[in-house]
Amino acid sequence: MSRTLNDIMAGLPEERRQHIEARAATLLEQEILRQLRKALGLSQKDLAGLMHITQPAVSKLERQTDMQLSTLAGIVQAMGGTLEITARFPDREPVRLA
Repeated sequence: MSRTLNDIMAGLPEERRQHIEARAATLLEQEILRQLRKALGLSQKDLAGLMHITQPAVSKLERQTDMQLSTLAGIVQAMGGTLEITARFPDREPVRLA
């Protein structure tokens, strides 16, 4: 009988499970920026030219796990977009922060 991923994860120590889940979340975050760039038809070299940085610097940015908002806004702006940050609270209207 085969085991599911949930079965395997349930059998791991809590600390190990948390580490795996945190790493998976980090990988997903990194992939979102890469997918956005690719969806816009841009190579890392193209984006580097738009940002006036090197291609290896773009690669490093895409792998970064904790990016400053100003850096993220600059990347999005170089791709022709704008970064919007909204705070949402129960029973209140959303508040646009940036």
